[in-house]
Amino acid sequence: MTGIGVVAPGATGVAEFWAALLGPAAPARVRRVHDADAADFVPRRDARRLDRFAAFAVHAAGQALSCSGLGGSSLGTRVDPDRVAVVIGTGMGGLVAHAEAVRMMAERGRVPPLTGPKTMPNAAASAVSMAYGLRGPTEALATACAAGTHSIGHAARLVATGLADAAVAGAADGCLTDADVAAFDVIGALSPSGVSRPFDTARDGFCAAEGAGVLVLEPLDDARARNAPVLLEVLGAGSTADAHHLTAPDPTASGAIRCVRAALADACLAPGAIRHVNAHGTATTLNDASEARALRAVFGTVPPITSVKGVTGHPLGAAGAVEAVAVALTVAHRTLPPTAGTVDVEETDLDVVLQPRPWEPGPVLSTSFGFGGLNGALVLGPMEDLAP
Repeated sequence: MTGIGVVAPGATGVAEFWAALLGPAAPARVRRVHDADAADFVPRRDARRLDRFAAFAVHAAGQALSCSGLGGSSLGTRVDPDRVAVVIGTGMGGLVAHAEAVRMMAERGRVPPLTGPKTMPNAAASAVSMAYGLRGPTEALATACAAGTHSIGHAARLVATGLADAAVAGAADGCLTDADVAAFDVIGALSPSGVSRPFDTARDGFCAAEGAGVLVLEPLDDARARNAPVLLEVLGAGSTADAHHLTAPDPTASGAIRCVRAALADACLAPGAIRHVNAHGTATTLNDASEARALRAVFGTVPPITSVKGVTGHPLGAAGAVEAVAVALTVAHRTLPPTAGTVDVEETDLDVVLQPRPWEPGPVLSTSFGFGGLNGALVLGPMEDLAP
């Protein structure tokens, strides 16, 4: 991992994002990046062609490419654009454009001409490909709240197997329309208090959010040959399904357990090698209990846990990618960010980080669990010869 970029509520860019993770979060049931339109993230000539989620992805990808040293005119001289993959997932796709089309249809009997292209789940991946001239495999995974984690795992395998020389990977969502927020509320998933309290005895649901996280992945030898920053290595990835329920996790946590074990096996690591867990931690009653059960089953004594959703809210399909950026910053700053909003941890045997905590970087497990019973896990860590 040589580049990172992020768009999140209250933070556009990695410096703002890290500062936000260390501070308190203002209560809000719905956490928007801000109320401006896509033109704040891409040139205005492009904004009218893109839904909000795709504009987030293009902006975050530009940050990541710049961080990696592949941004701008230097890309073609450092890596063949025909060999750069783009894998940008989404949970919901272009629902802002869809809502506008429904409104216009009701009021005027017609819809905007670009409604179809703007609402496609692959719109963000295609927009990133076109914005930066990347012509390798370009794909979109739509696996609910596991989309970001799955996209990074898939992109890492494209690079590791030689199907691409580099990859731009992550996910984006920007679907906070009135109807979609109401849809989360009607099933009891949305916090009535507007405070996200992962693993807390008083947790009452997630805070709906939006954003994007994007990484640049490439082989270590290539990164070193051009003196690129080496932020992390994707050590392993896992993916399973519960086959249990459309919205609720399996209460036995069997799918989550298999997913974490698959990621560890892919990384060739024993559970004891994990130094930190970046939890999905949605602050819903069922998810947090199931996740805690899975972690206990895998680890016995669970490493220190953080959920950044206390600050970010739940950006749906973008969550795993935004949280991969958080892991990179956690390693870079040698500090575990706190789980904002959490005061009284329900699972007393879990070490949930409540204040910023210095740590010695090592392998990190990052988990994502989505509607439809979809589970994703990544093992991320500093290269062995780069670790302290």
